[in-house]
Amino acid sequence: MSKKYFGTDGIRGRVGEYPITPDFMLKLGWAAGMAFRKMGACKVLVGKDTRISGYMFESALEAGLTSAGADVMLLGPMPTPAIAYLARTFQAEAGIVISASHNPHDDNGIKFFSGKGTKLPDELELMIEELLDAPMTVVESSKIGKVSRINDASGRYIEFCKSSVPTGSNFSGLKIVIDCAHGATYKVAPSVFRELGAEVVVLSAQPNGLNINDNCGSTHMDQLQAAVLAEHADLGIAFDGDGDRVLMVDHTGAIVDGDELLFIIARDLHERGKLQGGVVGTLMSNLGLELALADLSIPFIRANVGDRYVIAELLERNWLVGGENSGHIVCFNHTTTGDAIIAALQVLMALKARNEGLAQTRQALRKCPQVLINVRFGGGESPLEHPAVKEASARVTQAMAGRGRVLLRKSGTEPLVRVMVEGEDETQVRNYAEELAKLVTEVSA
Repeated sequence: MSKKYFGTDGIRGRVGEYPITPDFMLKLGWAAGMAFRKMGACKVLVGKDTRISGYMFESALEAGLTSAGADVMLLGPMPTPAIAYLARTFQAEAGIVISASHNPHDDNGIKFFSGKGTKLPDELELMIEELLDAPMTVVESSKIGKVSRINDASGRYIEFCKSSVPTGSNFSGLKIVIDCAHGATYKVAPSVFRELGAEVVVLSAQPNGLNINDNCGSTHMDQLQAAVLAEHADLGIAFDGDGDRVLMVDHTGAIVDGDELLFIIARDLHERGKLQGGVVGTLMSNLGLELALADLSIPFIRANVGDRYVIAELLERNWLVGGENSGHIVCFNHTTTGDAIIAALQVLMALKARNEGLAQTRQALRKCPQVLINVRFGGGESPLEHPAVKEASARVTQAMAGRGRVLLRKSGTEPLVRVMVEGEDETQVRNYAEELAKLVTEVSA
């Protein structure tokens, strides 16, 4: 059975459109509750980000879960990785996050964690899918679930984040600007860094339900860059709406992306003899990351794009660190999923260990020029299967003689082919990308 609702990152959509409607959320809560109950006594944590539709969907999920006999513990606005952590702490059967991550306020979605703080196994997602197509029933009155609220959730998560750095760590003398994207980190992130001694300037921490990710956070870095320069700060940290992605800005205002942050964390672990294996990136990770890790004899492999695939590769190899250039970074030595605050703390610890600023530390990774062109096609047979496209891709790859690469892939959400070429010569890379994009356009006509 293929999955009808679950994608690689839970269930996503535009609010009010199928399947992101209140009646669907009610049914989803019931289906999830029935599936979780098969594991015995059922306790489910529910958290959300700050978008306005979260109130409506929280109520609908709560009603569905309790109608299936599940007890619900409400966390309120909390970062996605906090729900993964708290599901373990409270020994719940599952954690549910109502969030559309870095998307605008009129999108929303649902992400599930197991009681171990990991992605749900495929067989459990399939069970929920089957129940979504079954008639909804309500357990007898005496078995209806109860609802409570965890009032100290923020404090628990703050202490957990702080525990990811050695006891006694102090960032005094460090001035940081934090952009919370008017999202789920708006309460906890400033507290974490202040309690560790840093001077913190906070941006975009006044959520009103409609301004999440609106020209702020990790998808819109201009505000943070300007503030770092105006405040003469040492660096800036940008989170996305649900707190599982992080990007940074150095003291010159230059953006430091996920590939660079991943390298800084991995090199620090390597130098301390704590890396355990290698590093997992994705098909979109910059070639410069691969080359910089190779210079340190650190193994590197590429997973498909998406945190689910990065985590799967880490688990298979028993490695600790992986991530995406978008800033989704996984540190298995501290937590079970991508956590923006914890990743940022590991970067700060690496800077402190080397007694360097972010601008100096990032220089060890020389990013290769990368050109990405999106080509729209009308559906039907994929242009990637066309013989001319395959031949051209192979020819360009051979011409770059191991000092560059070509990636052609279909978007998972739109009728687009993503044409990406990277290498050491920017002009050559751009010419190759435009040549391939033109060819994909022609065969798609």
